[in-house]
Amino acid sequence: MGVSRARTAHVCTECGTSHPKWAGQCAGCGEWNTLVEEMVSSGLATEDHGPRATRPTSGDARPPQRLDDVAATEGATQPTGIPELDQVLSGGFVPGSVTLMGGEPGIGKSTLLLQVARTWQGSVLYVCAEESAQQVRHRAERLGAIRPDVWLLAETGLGDIAAAVDEIDPSLIIVDSIQTVLDPSVGSTPGSVTQVRACAQFLTSIAKRREIPVVMVGHVTKDGDLAGPRVLEHLVDTVLSFEGDRHHSLRLVRAVKHRFGSTNELSVFEMGDSGLRPVSDPSELFLSDRRAGVAGSAVVPTLEGRRPVVIEIQALTHASAGGIAARRTTGVDTSRLAMILAVLARHAGLQSAQHDVYSSVVGGVRVSEPGLDLGIALALASSLLNRPLAADAAVFGEVGLGGEIRQVSHPERRLAEAARLGFTHVVAPARTPEGPAGLQVIRVGDIREALLVTGLAAAH
Repeated sequence: MGVSRARTAHVCTECGTSHPKWAGQCAGCGEWNTLVEEMVSSGLATEDHGPRATRPTSGDARPPQRLDDVAATEGATQPTGIPELDQVLSGGFVPGSVTLMGGEPGIGKSTLLLQVARTWQGSVLYVCAEESAQQVRHRAERLGAIRPDVWLLAETGLGDIAAAVDEIDPSLIIVDSIQTVLDPSVGSTPGSVTQVRACAQFLTSIAKRREIPVVMVGHVTKDGDLAGPRVLEHLVDTVLSFEGDRHHSLRLVRAVKHRFGSTNELSVFEMGDSGLRPVSDPSELFLSDRRAGVAGSAVVPTLEGRRPVVIEIQALTHASAGGIAARRTTGVDTSRLAMILAVLARHAGLQSAQHDVYSSVVGGVRVSEPGLDLGIALALASSLLNRPLAADAAVFGEVGLGGEIRQVSHPERRLAEAARLGFTHVVAPARTPEGPAGLQVIRVGDIREALLVTGLAAAH
């Protein structure tokens, strides 16, 4: 009779390297404080010296193919049926591809994937490993996603998933979520580093052998990163980031990694009672509640991939009650805000050391591109001086440490979007080209000049 043994090991959440004892630094990838303790199996033996639990299989392995025998059309994308999502995916899902979708709980990942199941041209296997089939059914009724060729599997075992794939032979597999799926051949609990890696590898093998696109939902950490080992992101072909604030209706889908197309695309959705509705004009939505003549507000034409999006950046400064002044941001990098405050103090004479400073991108979205810098700077100056910017003016440009305003990518698209929304003036870097008819481009070389042309120069 075989004796099963188990031991504890410390596994790196970044690379999956196993260590016999805890250490501050991973020996495999060099990252610090990434080791977590897990129970792992150690040579579980049986009387015939074989493994106690064998890895489930699905489908026969394909023989090697000559390169010139592979049809070029086999990699063609299949649209999801949601054009806004297809834009990020460069046309849709590729047969045999594996997509990982990450986002905070309640952001709408399951809702979007059920809507994909509703519009997908073919049969769908939806593995609801976190919810019961009845819960998914109720959501599907609300979304109008009841279809006879959508199959639900409320199981967590890889063997059950493999058997369902063999029985149904779907054209799309959705697994919600990968953290709750269990590989019986791995001696650790669901959601552990070892389990997540093993389950993702198995599902990837199904996708490649059977040429079925697989979509896996992944949890995220409190920092917004995908939970589990970093190798999980390397295993898949596409990583989609589902962003937004649960308290706002706007949702953004970005491609963080995409082997079949650009990672510079953005899809915008609005959450409603009947699910996620594609937003064809996000700029208008971002500016719908804007109030003109309010100090601390600036409008910035940003660029998300090839799509220009005009957003409003707001800043609020208030005399600090004492101690260390607060610096709080929403949708803006805190270190970027600190840098711009330092530039304003050094090169424009606008001091904020004794002020609490708050900055936010309206709509609950996060913007990291450098073209937002000048908008942040002018919004801060507007709040410090209590002088509003002109209602028909927009701004963009990168702010350098020397106070210079640097050029950013695709200024023509930014100018065209600002003109389309009715803005008549744009403050931009010195080498910005001419804009559309009716739009005046005010070119500035440094932060002092930008403050001067907008009426925000500090009095001396």
